[in-house]
Amino acid sequence: MSVADDPRLLIWGAGAIGGTIGAYLARAGEDVLLVDTVAEHVAACAGPGLEIVGPVEEFRQPVPAVTPDGVVGRFGRVILAVKAQHTAAAVAALAPHLADDGYVVSAQNGLNELDIAEAVGAERTMGAFVNFGADWLEPGMILYGNRGAVVVGELDRTIRERTRALYGLMQKFEPDAVLTDDIFAYLWGKLGYGALLFGTALTPDSMTQNFADPARTDIFIALGREVMAVARARDVSPKGFNGFEPDAFMPGGSEAAARASIAALAEFNSKTAKTHTGIYRDLAVRKRKTEVDQQVGAVVRLGAEAGIATPYMARLQALIHDIEDGRREMSAETFFALAEG
Repeated sequence: MSVADDPRLLIWGAGAIGGTIGAYLARAGEDVLLVDTVAEHVAACAGPGLEIVGPVEEFRQPVPAVTPDGVVGRFGRVILAVKAQHTAAAVAALAPHLADDGYVVSAQNGLNELDIAEAVGAERTMGAFVNFGADWLEPGMILYGNRGAVVVGELDRTIRERTRALYGLMQKFEPDAVLTDDIFAYLWGKLGYGALLFGTALTPDSMTQNFADPARTDIFIALGREVMAVARARDVSPKGFNGFEPDAFMPGGSEAAARASIAALAEFNSKTAKTHTGIYRDLAVRKRKTEVDQQVGAVVRLGAEAGIATPYMARLQALIHDIEDGRREMSAETFFALAEG
């Protein structure tokens, strides 16, 4: 990074993920600049401070913040934390502010690293995996519901000075953060778990209620198996976290192991103040589009390219769209429509 570049950490997207990370790092003494499209949220963060609430910890932390049109200069480190469907627009807006030898790290759901790399170059892209629970409640307030896995790694499987530096930075937020040379293994693990979470959002029930219902277990297993089959076809060996065990859902995996993993997810999610997914909140509370095309739809597309059938995932994508567009309501009936071949 040249002397003309801004040394601050730029976090583009100050919602549940970016806002929580930003508040913690700012409190730890890091020089952070938040960017968000919601002007009221920006004003709250930069003024009285971003309030973190919930069982993990509660505090208020002022963090410098601007809207995208207020960003000036070039930055060597950018954490991208917008919804997956907004990745292209966000990268186009931040690209002029990325230093020549800077990088963008995706703290998002899905395989957005591929799109970011295409836009700014693979050398200027880094991957991250996050599974902590957080919800944006209102301008200036975020619920931090539970701690969860945080992993960082390079796309080319190397570990460099910059990778170790980012890892050290993330440890100030999550002391148990992981440095990996196989970030896509974690991202595909999250795609598998994410498919199950999209399934829970077909109903108004909590994540734990969904995973603890034995009548729904076979459908959750079918979703997990389809994602893992596509991962295997792409020569990826997904890694597990927080109760989700990818090997249990691999082709040929044992039924008992898959059921045990679903039970473990019910247990893990029973201990968080974040009872429902961000997907549920998008549909039921914020009344906006979800990331279904960038997560579930991506698996369907990649499965088709590899010749792997994904009928449950295709129906899941369609059912989420039905709820988004008002054709269906969240209900157990909608969930069980996943099994209607």
